[in-house]
Amino acid sequence: MSLEAPTTDRDSHGSAADYAYAALRREIVERRFTPGRRMREIELSEWLGISRTPTRQALARLEVEGLLTMVPRNGLVVASLDERATTELYEMRLALEGSAAAFAARHASERDIAKLNELLELEQHLPEDADALYRHNLAFHQALYAAGHNRFLVKSLAALHDAMSLLGPTTLAQPGRPVEALAEHRLIIDAIVRRDADAAERAARDHIHHAFNVRKRMPPLSPV
Repeated sequence: MSLEAPTTDRDSHGSAADYAYAALRREIVERRFTPGRRMREIELSEWLGISRTPTRQALARLEVEGLLTMVPRNGLVVASLDERATTELYEMRLALEGSAAAFAARHASERDIAKLNELLELEQHLPEDADALYRHNLAFHQALYAAGHNRFLVKSLAALHDAMSLLGPTTLAQPGRPVEALAEHRLIIDAIVRRDADAAERAARDHIHHAFNVRKRMPPLSPV
């Protein structure tokens, strides 16, 4: 397995199993381990620099969380979402991200708004690189959620974004989508600045709806 070194700090986790779990989970959520990737215990333990037992424990935790799944003749692989699960996921994003934008319009501080505007400015100058676009988009949405100042909503949206990592390639890799997303982000921020909660919710829901339409036009992931 040819992989770059783990991006998770070994010293920040008490046990080897906790470190393995955090490192593998991060690779999945940040889409470096993509849906369908085989998760071979021996290779992963060598990559992590630990023994097989804590690696096996970490893989078991990730399987329980639904980020990994067992496939006949292939073993444990990074999970993927079928058409029904994808639809359900976007339905939840419509509801929760609309609420997050409305909360941000009501509760965002001037510092929150400055952060969103800073991210919007950066977005205008991003390279046409799918990974860079994905990481920046994640940062923008996390800043939007934080601006709503509702800890329970933030936790719910974090779980949704973990599931989003199982969809495969980002919609921002599709021609024209980065420009559309930038305009949609601008509409959300404009509504937040005006403290118009209804307009912010509509803009956020439109944004997710457009992303879902792009997702539906993308080719399905190849079967494992």
